[in-house]
Amino acid sequence: MFRRSFHRFCSGEEKRVGTRTVILGNHPFPATEAFIAQRFCDNRIVSSKYTLWNFLPKNLFEQFRRIANFYFLIIFLVQVTVDTPTSPVTSGLPLFFVITVTAIKQGYEDWLRHRADNEVNKSTVYIIEKGKRVRKESEKIKVGDVVEVQADETFPCDLILLSSCTSDGICHVTTASLDGESNCKTHYAVRDTIALCSAESIDTLQAAIECEQPQPDLYKFVGRISICNNSVEAVARSLGPENLLLKGATLKNTKKIYGVAVYTGMETKMALNYQGKSQKRSAVEKSINAFLIVYLLILLTKAAVCTGLKYLWQSTPHNDEPWYNQKTQKERDTLKVLKIFTDFLSFMVLFNFIIPVSMYVTVEMQKFLGSFFISWDKDFYDEDINEGALVNTSDLNEELGQVDYVFTDKTGTLTENSMEFIECCIDGYKYKGVTQETDGLSQTDGPLTYLDKADKNREELFLRALCLCHTVEIKINDAVDGATESADLTYVSSSPDEIALVKGAKKYGFTFLGIQNGHMRVENQRKEIEEYELLHTLNFDSVRRRMSVIVKTPAGDILLFCKGADSAVFPRVQNHEIAPVKVHVEQNAMDGYRTLCIAFKEIAPDDYERIDRQLLEAKMALQDREEKMDKVFDDIETNMNLIGATAVEDKLQDQAAETIEALHAAGLKVWVLTGDKMETAKSTCYACRLFQTSTELLELTTKTVEDGERKEDRLHELLTEYRKKLLHEFPKNSRSLKKAWTEHQEYGLIIDGSTLSLILNSTQDCGFNCYKSIFLQICMKCTAVLCCRMAPLQKAQIVRMVKNLKGSPITLSIGDGANDVSMILESHVGIGIKGKEGRQAARNSDYSVPKFKHLKKLLLAHGHLYYMRIAHLVQYFFYKNLCFILPQFLYQFFCGFSQQPLYDAAYLTMYNICFTSLPILAYSLLEQHINTDTLTSDPRLYMKISGNAMLQWGPFLYWTFLAAFEGTVFFFGTYFLFQTSSLEENAKVYGNWTFGTIVFTVLVFTVTLKLALDTRFWTWINHFVIWGSLAFYVFFSFFWGGIIWPFLKQQRMYFVFAQMLSSVSTWLAIILLIFISLFPEILLILLKNVKRRSAREHLLSSCFLKLPAITVSLGVNKRNLSCKKASDSLSTRPSVRPLLLRTFSDESNIL
Repeated sequence: MFRRSFHRFCSGEEKRVGTRTVILGNHPFPATEAFIAQRFCDNRIVSSKYTLWNFLPKNLFEQFRRIANFYFLIIFLVQVTVDTPTSPVTSGLPLFFVITVTAIKQGYEDWLRHRADNEVNKSTVYIIEKGKRVRKESEKIKVGDVVEVQADETFPCDLILLSSCTSDGICHVTTASLDGESNCKTHYAVRDTIALCSAESIDTLQAAIECEQPQPDLYKFVGRISICNNSVEAVARSLGPENLLLKGATLKNTKKIYGVAVYTGMETKMALNYQGKSQKRSAVEKSINAFLIVYLLILLTKAAVCTGLKYLWQSTPHNDEPWYNQKTQKERDTLKVLKIFTDFLSFMVLFNFIIPVSMYVTVEMQKFLGSFFISWDKDFYDEDINEGALVNTSDLNEELGQVDYVFTDKTGTLTENSMEFIECCIDGYKYKGVTQETDGLSQTDGPLTYLDKADKNREELFLRALCLCHTVEIKINDAVDGATESADLTYVSSSPDEIALVKGAKKYGFTFLGIQNGHMRVENQRKEIEEYELLHTLNFDSVRRRMSVIVKTPAGDILLFCKGADSAVFPRVQNHEIAPVKVHVEQNAMDGYRTLCIAFKEIAPDDYERIDRQLLEAKMALQDREEKMDKVFDDIETNMNLIGATAVEDKLQDQAAETIEALHAAGLKVWVLTGDKMETAKSTCYACRLFQTSTELLELTTKTVEDGERKEDRLHELLTEYRKKLLHEFPKNSRSLKKAWTEHQEYGLIIDGSTLSLILNSTQDCGFNCYKSIFLQICMKCTAVLCCRMAPLQKAQIVRMVKNLKGSPITLSIGDGANDVSMILESHVGIGIKGKEGRQAARNSDYSVPKFKHLKKLLLAHGHLYYMRIAHLVQYFFYKNLCFILPQFLYQFFCGFSQQPLYDAAYLTMYNICFTSLPILAYSLLEQHINTDTLTSDPRLYMKISGNAMLQWGPFLYWTFLAAFEGTVFFFGTYFLFQTSSLEENAKVYGNWTFGTIVFTVLVFTVTLKLALDTRFWTWINHFVIWGSLAFYVFFSFFWGGIIWPFLKQQRMYFVFAQMLSSVSTWLAIILLIFISLFPEILLILLKNVKRRSAREHLLSSCFLKLPAITVSLGVNKRNLSCKKASDSLSTRPSVRPLLLRTFSDESNIL
């Protein structure tokens, strides 16, 4: 029976793919057809990644998918299987350390997830079974169970609301844990189940729900419920998002509700939303991969050279088989090709430490720990919402310092999204003022015609439209009635525009009092209560850009009221009504106000029956419901009558203009992507200083691209004209467009959605690729771009288009609404603002901040420092590993290429793990080469690091040659020291382990002191890890040499370190070699300091000369005043640094 009823209400939907049928309470449902029960998952939530049994194999598999880990695994296996010069421990222990640390971290995080899952799964819920409340664990809920939820409890699964304690079957919920929105949302039960408010009555319900299969969109749901009563056929009702209570949401202001479980466990929308999101990769990772390839080629070259020279050396008979090392017969019989291959692998093993495996762990720790500095920044805290910044993706910290393009929404991002009703026009007459007792509205600026103002009935019709055409709800305060009913009302809505319009109507005497029993109640100017039956609501969406309601008046007339953007309403009203209103709409837009047009039409009873039937059929559809409803909405909202328009002011956010100015000064191109009218958006862009008064604007809009057959030809003419103008202003040989902006005329581009569609979707014979190419050339030459009338998909298209430009510029998108999610996900870095349009943008972003002004410090300070830190970390790791391995390579020329290691196995193992790891980690977390105040006050400093400047081939080669120089000094300095046959008074001769230990000691001290020279912001942590690492090396060497731990007497390093330090010559050699190695760096720093001082003196002298002569007569000390001005532009030097380090580490902070 219920299947027949489904077919009756959904004719033409014989094929329903991707739906599920849920039987309420698992009671048998009367049916004439056989019903096969479907299998659904249980209500257990599993957010954990591992189990006790699969943790080890699964975690190892995931870790060895990383190339560096897999590489070291191969090296370790080679050491185990082939006779190599170093112990397998030397590569196995670092690999084991990296794998173990990562496994412990991931295991601990997964254990926390297991614990959180158990708290949820074992929580208590109440199920209605046989008319009684049965207490169960949450994980035992099954699809079809009727669940009772009480006030302030969290919904244990996705439920369809059946009834509540209220007579109208509504309940209020908060979804802060899902989308961050703290305001209460209202959900509704279908009218046939409202009365079932007890366990006994709800258990008698026989119904079936057919709905879509689980999908992650929180704001979409399609279904229908078929209720069996005493009648012959079941009654079917449509179900939508307003009927669905999501797991994780909390019941508020309602004592209890009953709901039926439709999605459970991992099929709930909350669980589907927490499953993996595509991961973005930063430009730094690409540089690391490129540098790894270079060092891998160096490794292969070293191994090949040593292998070739070994066999060249052994071509002499006495070198191949000396008397003290005779070959065995097996070695003589081995194939030469196999021996060459084995030797090549052995050299690979010997030099494999040039590849820094521990760098990956350090980078991950730096990103993870560094992200806390954004969350802890007190400047990002907003008292209004009592929240600060949030980091959703720590992998992109350094990308904040490499942004080239900023794409921003307007409403709620540049503006407050706090709307205030300013004025309106009715039939072309402008109204602005306060309530008058006699006329209700005051008219302030002369009429367009001879009449003083619009007809009284039209005024009231307009105000009734404002009171009825919305989705505003009344927040329940104290119960009131009678004439005082409107005294204390709090309006709640997802859109601030709607609240502003309802308040505007209230200001002029028409007050919306809420909805009772399906009737909208309005108090008119005469204090009379009018009730309108709400028949249908045609909800707003970003494609239609309008919303409508259908109501029945007390007299029985059926009216449709519609409000929306002028571009969405004007084509649907009578042509002769447009012109008077359009004048005001355009003027309001130029003043920076947001405008909405109001229209209405009367619906005949026969037409309403048809409309009602079409809407019901569309709402009942399970497949393509949204498309079918849009089509019905489109048919209904035609042939309307235009009443007037409203103007609402959206104030500019605090410091929005200063932020955009700073971004421009930093060399970033700012694009505003908005759905607003061009005039409104243009006015806002001037207010926030995106466009300056001197900026020449280039327009590509429907006004400049004429309508008609020549539209595409006219577009081509404009594109060509603008390109010629810009190419003449910015020649191709201009080195830097960013610097050229301040030297040439600034240009801004304005384009609307229809023109953009024409460019992106032109027919083939119109030269699509040519249009797009010219358009991109124009955009690249403009300092700012305004895109108005943009659909959400078009915003993403623009971001994607810029991402694919030559050079792959880094893009950042910032917005606050659901319509900004597409561009936030498309860009390299997505910033969500915790605004008034919900938290969809913040949920889908990489970083979220309370206000647009916080973007300034996020990019100019945090982004700058994050990039500088990680770039230095990457270069330093490659540098210190090349310093480490180059002496080993040079040593082969003096040991007959015998693969003899220069360093002891313990030193090989501990170098990257203990001796040099902590200083660079502390540096990469704490370093501030320029303090944050200077970075935010002088945005030009951002340009110094743009374009991945610190990880280009130039700096990389500098670090590589520096490492090669220092590695050569380490080896040959020690080699010349050993030219003396005896370094001790007792004529004892040092051996090869002493030689390697001296080289290693110079190496550890040099690379650590190099980092100390680079450190400009000293804290106690830096002092502890730098000097502590050197002290630990000395301690470990004594320990390993058997001085501290006597049980180590048998190994080859016994007493080597202590005996080495007993020689004065060794002490002097170590100190001298450290100084020689660091001398180029010290010299470079001194030269920079001299340059900085000369720049400062020049600045001081210029400031002195420019001071007005009046300062002399006033007795002002010019020197002090000019010094103060100059010092303001320089970074403050931390006073805790030692004098030596301060001298060697200061660099210029001025351009």
